[in-house]
Amino acid sequence: MIRLLLRVLGHQYSRPMRRTLALMTTTAVVEGLSYALLAPVLRALLGDTPDRAWPWLGAFGAAVAAYAVLRYLSDLSGFRVGTALLRGVYHRLGDHLARLPLGWYGTSRVGEVSVLAGQGVLQAMSVIAHLLAPFVSAAVTPLTIVGVILALDWQLGLAALTAVPVVAAIHVLTGRSTAAEDVERATRDREATERVVEYLQAQPVLRAGGRTAERFRLLDDALRQVRSASRRSTLSALPGALGLALAVQAVFTAVLVLGAYQALGGDVGAAELLTILVLAARCADPLLSLADLGGKLRAARGELARLDAVLRTEPLPRASGPVEQRGHGLEWESVTFRRDGHTVFDDLSLSVPEGQRLAVVGPSGAGKSTLLQLLARFHDVDAGTVRVGGVDVRAIGAEALMAQFSIVFQDVYLFEGTIEDNVRLGRPDAGDDDVRAAAAAARLDEVVDRLPDGWATTVGEGGARLSGGERQRVSIARALLKGAPIVLLDEVTSALDPVNEAAVHAGIERLTAGRTVVMVAHRLRTVRHADRVVFLDAGRIVEEGDHDDLLRLGGRYAEFWNLSLAPTAKRPVTRTRDPETGTTLADEPDR
Repeated sequence: MIRLLLRVLGHQYSRPMRRTLALMTTTAVVEGLSYALLAPVLRALLGDTPDRAWPWLGAFGAAVAAYAVLRYLSDLSGFRVGTALLRGVYHRLGDHLARLPLGWYGTSRVGEVSVLAGQGVLQAMSVIAHLLAPFVSAAVTPLTIVGVILALDWQLGLAALTAVPVVAAIHVLTGRSTAAEDVERATRDREATERVVEYLQAQPVLRAGGRTAERFRLLDDALRQVRSASRRSTLSALPGALGLALAVQAVFTAVLVLGAYQALGGDVGAAELLTILVLAARCADPLLSLADLGGKLRAARGELARLDAVLRTEPLPRASGPVEQRGHGLEWESVTFRRDGHTVFDDLSLSVPEGQRLAVVGPSGAGKSTLLQLLARFHDVDAGTVRVGGVDVRAIGAEALMAQFSIVFQDVYLFEGTIEDNVRLGRPDAGDDDVRAAAAAARLDEVVDRLPDGWATTVGEGGARLSGGERQRVSIARALLKGAPIVLLDEVTSALDPVNEAAVHAGIERLTAGRTVVMVAHRLRTVRHADRVVFLDAGRIVEEGDHDDLLRLGGRYAEFWNLSLAPTAKRPVTRTRDPETGTTLADEPDR
C-alpha cells in the first residue's frame, strides 16, 4: 500500500510523504514506550513507600505530554502533506494526461478519468490525511507494547506476541477474499453513475418517445446491482472482522489466565501483572480498529491502483528537437495502423500537395476520421510514416505540430464561458478587430447580433445554450482566427439544417482559401470543388481522382453520389454532361 502510494505520488512528492510517515511511526513508538512507565508507578504505589511514585508519575506525565505534542505534529503534518500532495497529484495527473495521445480518450475513458480525477484522487489522498496515522498507530503501537511486555516478563510477552502473526494473517486473508467483491462493487458504482447521468441527459428523448418507465427500470436495475454488490462486499469482510475480534480476545484471555497463574505462583508481582494487563488491554483497541481501517484502505488502494494504471500509460514519445519543414504538404507513406486488435490501415499511401484540397469519402467505419487523427498525431502508426512538410510528425514537437492545424469536427465542444472567450481560444492574443473579422467570415456575427448579451453571452457547459449550427460557427470562427496553414474538416455539416449548413459552408470556403485542406464528408456537395477525391473502404483507397473523373468512372463514388441525390429527386435538376462526349454524368439538384 505504501509503495503503491509512493509510486503514484512520484519522486518529487515522495520525500515529504516519507518524513510524515517517519513522524507518525515515531509518535506510535513513543506512545507504546510511555506505557512502560506504568510499571514503576504501580510498583511504588503498591509497595511500602508510595511517595516514591511521584518522580515516576512526573516522568509518565512528561512522556504523555511528549506523545501529545508528537501526535499533534504528526496529524498536522498529515493534513498539510495530504493537501500539498493532493495538489501535486492533480498537477502530475494533468501533465500526464496532456502527454497521452488524443486517441486514448474514448467516450468511456473520458468518463473513467472524470470520476478518477474527482472522487478517485480525493479518496486516494485521504489515506495521508485521515487513514495513515490511525493505521500506523494500530500497527506500531501494539508492537511496541508487546516489546515492553517482553521486557517485563518474557512468558507473558511471548503469549502476547502470538497475536501478531494471527492478526497479520487474518488481515491478509480478508484482503484477498474481499478483493474481487471490492472490484465488483466499484464497477457497479461506476455503471450506476453512468446510468444516472444517462437518464438525466436523455430526458427530452425519453419523454418524446414515452419510454421513461423503461429507462427507469434500467436505472433501477443498476441501483439494485449496486445494493447486491455492496451486500456481498460487506458479507465477504464479515468473517475477517469476526475472526480478528475473536483472535484479539483469545490472546487477551490467554495473557490474563497466564498472568493470574504466574501471580498465584509468585513468579510475577502484582504491579507487573497489573501493568501487563493494562498494556494488553491497550493493545486490543488499535488491533480491533484494523478491521474498519482495512476496509477503507482497500477502497483507497483500488482508487490508487486505477490512478497508477493511468499514470503508467505510455505517453507519445517527445520529439528530440526542432526540425525544419519544407512547406505544408501532407503525406501518408506505407501506413499500417491497428486499433483494439483491428487493422484499420494496411500499407496505405496518400499525399496532398501544399495548397490543395483533398476530400475523403467512403462508408462508415472505412477509416476516414482515423486518417485525420494520424495526421494530427492522435495516434502513432504501427508502420510507415505520416509527414507534414516533409517531416515525420513524430519528429515535430506537439505544440509545433498542432500550431499548423485548424481542426473543425462534427461534434463541437465549447468551454464554459462567453462566445468571445471560445473564439479567442484560436489565438488568445488576438485583437478585437481580428476576433470580429473572424466572426464575420464565419457568419457568427449574425448569431451574436440576435443574442441579448451579444459577445458576452455564456454558452453553457459544452455549448449547451447554443444550437448545433451556432456551435459550428463558433468553431469555424475559432479556426479562422488561428489562421493555421493546414485545415482538417471532419463531417462538419452532416447534422445541420439548411440555413446553418449554408452559413457553415460559407465559413468553410473562407477558412480553406489558400490552405492545404483534408476534408471528410458524407454530404457530397461539400467535396465537388476539391482538387482530388479519394474513396476509402475498409482502410484501402479503392478510387481516386477529381469529382468529374470519378463520376465518369461509374464506380463506388458515383454510386454514393447517386444515392446522395435520391432524397432530392423532386427538386429541379441540372443535367451534368461531359463536354467532350456529351454523356450524362449525373443529375445535380439546383441549390
